[in-house]
Amino acid sequence: MTDFPPPDPGLIETLHRLIGGAGTALIAAIAGRASYHASEVRAKRRPILSWDLIWEIPTAVGMAIAGDALGTYLEFSREVTVGVIAVLSYLGPRGTGAILERWAARKA
Repeated sequence: MTDFPPPDPGLIETLHRLIGGAGTALIAAIAGRASYHASEVRAKRRPILSWDLIWEIPTAVGMAIAGDALGTYLEFSREVTVGVIAVLSYLGPRGTGAILERWAARKA
C-alpha cells in the first residue's frame, strides 16, 4: 500500500495560512475592484492610472467588511466567503445596493 501525499490546500487556504483571514479578504477585495477598474479602462471610461484609483481603496475595504459579515451570517466556508468578498467588491456599493433592492422587491 502506497502513501498518498497530503492534498494541496488550494490558493485561498494557502493565503489564509500565510497572511491570515484579513489579508486574504483584502486581497480578494482589491482583486475585485481591480477587475472593475480594468473593465472601465477597456470601455474607455477611465484612464489606466488616475487619482480615482485612490477611492478604490476604501471601497475595497468596505466591501471586504460587508462580504465577510455576509459570509459569517450565512455560515459560508472561508473559501466561499472570500469569493463573496471578491464579487461584492467588483459590484461595489451601487451594484450591491441594486441587487439588494431587486431581492427585496421580489420578496415583497
